[in-house]
Amino acid sequence: MSQEQKIWTKSFISISMTQFLIFMSFYALMTTLPIYVIDNLGGTEAEGGLVVTAMLLAAIIVRLFSAKLLDKTGKKMGLVVSVASFAVTSFLYPVIDAFMSLLALRFFHGLSFGVITTATGAIAADIIPPSRRGAGLGYFAMAMNLAVVVGPFIGLTVLQFTSFQNLFIILAVLMIVAVINSIMVQVPRGANAPEKGKRKLTIHDFIETKAITIALICSLVSLAYASVMSFISVYANTLGLASTASYFFVVFAAVMLLSRPYFGRSFDSKGPKFVIFPCLIMFTMGLIALSLTNSPWMLLLSAVLIGLGYGTILPSFQTMAIQASPKNRSSHATSTFFILYDSGIAIGSFIWGIVASGVGYANLYLVCAVIVIVALALFNLYHSRAIKPKAKQETA
Repeated sequence: MSQEQKIWTKSFISISMTQFLIFMSFYALMTTLPIYVIDNLGGTEAEGGLVVTAMLLAAIIVRLFSAKLLDKTGKKMGLVVSVASFAVTSFLYPVIDAFMSLLALRFFHGLSFGVITTATGAIAADIIPPSRRGAGLGYFAMAMNLAVVVGPFIGLTVLQFTSFQNLFIILAVLMIVAVINSIMVQVPRGANAPEKGKRKLTIHDFIETKAITIALICSLVSLAYASVMSFISVYANTLGLASTASYFFVVFAAVMLLSRPYFGRSFDSKGPKFVIFPCLIMFTMGLIALSLTNSPWMLLLSAVLIGLGYGTILPSFQTMAIQASPKNRSSHATSTFFILYDSGIAIGSFIWGIVASGVGYANLYLVCAVIVIVALALFNLYHSRAIKPKAKQETA
């Protein structure tokens, strides 16, 4: 195989490692900070969710402008500066001992996170040979998939043996490794050139309107999923299952990774409805099982069902958003999709804390199951309307 056809170059490995480490820290903090706020800072469930929302809110805001920012600075410079900023912010967590200070820190942390997540995806696409871009981006996506399990597992496991301050220090030191990896990335010269000249901005510089509908449906799913990401550790603590909570994400990720190849092939060969319908149903069943959990095996069973369901929903909806948009607008479609997806996570992380404090976590997960059913009904309506024009074209 010729050199230019290789996927696993030094730059690809470095950008993948950067992505993995950043998201590992993100998910470790997402699952542990609500506990920190409630147990160490004397906060409420709503305040525990708010520290998650603050970071995502900042990321959503900056993501609207991050692509334009990278055009101005060059992708390599934007990557290194944003990762370095993320690392510096990480070292401030151990000295924070007040809720409002933590909230401000989380918002500032989200600014660099929003730029990083835009830069890593764009650079990965530039590094991968065009003839192998599909496979390469699939491998790149695995970095975040692994971070989904490694981050919460490290966070919850470390807390079984030491303090939050030590966890924060460990995560901050790992961010130095992320900075080193970002420096090692070599971006193709043409793809890294800063933009010159000025051009009037329009709404299409920020969003792809044709991706909005399916992205909004997915935002309902992410709204429900926020209850799992933000409060599964707190919920497990109330049930006396803290030691099992770290394995929840191991089971979740294992099932997700094992099932994705089958569902991916089925999506291409049989269409989105064949995949998304059963996955939404399994996600609903997982949330119901979570609401009924009273033992370790029930908690892990819910992880299996949620992994089977939610693990495939996200990439399937993202693919549909891209397919609904013009080919030359795939990056804008992806950006639009994740703006709305992150909005669901951000809103859910805040409001579910309020709901849980009023009705309890078991009832919270039942409410989220109903929201997924609503998403299923809306998807059915969207899909039915989407295939009618195609059917008319085929019979014409």
